Amino acid sequence: MSIRDLARHLDISIGTVSRALNGKADVNEETRERVLEAAKRLGYVPNQSGRSLRQGTTNTIGFMIESTIETADAGGSFFMPVFEGVQSVFRRHHLDLVALLCDMDEEPADYLNRVVSRRFVDGLIISATARHDPRIDFLLERKIPFITLGRSEAPGNYPWIDLDFEGVAMTAVKRLVELGHRHIAIGIPASDINLGYIFLDGYKRALAGSGIAFNPDLVVRAHANEEGGYQTATALLAQKQTPTAVILVNENMAIGLYRRFYEAGIHPGRDIAVIGFRESTQSRFLSPTLTCFRISLRDLGIKLAESLLSTMPAFEGHYSQDKVELIWPMELVPGESDQFQLQPSKQQQS
Repeated sequence: MSIRDLARHLDISIGTVSRALNGKADVNEETRERVLEAAKRLGYVPNQSGRSLRQGTTNTIGFMIESTIETADAGGSFFMPVFEGVQSVFRRHHLDLVALLCDMDEEPADYLNRVVSRRFVDGLIISATARHDPRIDFLLERKIPFITLGRSEAPGNYPWIDLDFEGVAMTAVKRLVELGHRHIAIGIPASDINLGYIFLDGYKRALAGSGIAFNPDLVVRAHANEEGGYQTATALLAQKQTPTAVILVNENMAIGLYRRFYEAGIHPGRDIAVIGFRESTQSRFLSPTLTCFRISLRDLGIKLAESLLSTMPAFEGHYSQDKVELIWPMELVPGESDQFQLQPSKQQQS
């Protein structure tokens, strides 16, 4: 049923019906109740596209994800709980969340430009921030409300939330050093994503704090998935001296890493210590269980949504106006994969 049909049924003008449905003060209460009752009884649903055009809004928020090898393999295990948290907030305000998937063959900045030019969304959450991310400059210049999931070195005043990559790296190094390890490798993304730089910086700082010289040969760049883990283990095995421990920036890398080490007769947790990144279903079923870090992705999604809405005039009264620059904490979950404790003789060799 259209608004025209509803007006004809009630035998009043379309304008009066529209004003009653939109709560305008110039409609008397009796008419308003009559219109609302008839709309409910007859199943009238407003034309949201037309309303959006008139109001200049879409009531839709976009969440931009780059469709990479990593997200194709395991992105759902990360993003779906985040989406759930985001949508739980948007539901309060009758907003819709849409996932904007940028193909790996397209430049993210070009994709975003196309989305914005179509006025498809009222605000944006962008992820996988690069060290120097042109999307941030683009959105700031056009004054489009947005928040980033991930830090960047892009200049400007904008809200962001990032996982504590530096803290994870530093905690992992400290834990391994206490177990006697000094020959500690690290697996980081091969891409220009900023989290890889942050993770590496935390690793370097922790080594320096423990009096261990940084060795660039112990840094392996690979895809943050199972295949990347396999390649990381292969690269470490090819070194003259195999590291006694390895820290991974992604928990799924541990699957491929385990397999390659087992093929070489090396048992994680017994012959080499392994620490992964985030606790997941895969990490819980690995044998030995993976030492990693816990995070509430749903709560992260809630904070992302509330922080974005606080920057939008229509919703700013509902949320704190403090600028959000937040490093999201993560909790160590001890497993069996790093229980390999060095003997004094091995410490001296390393």
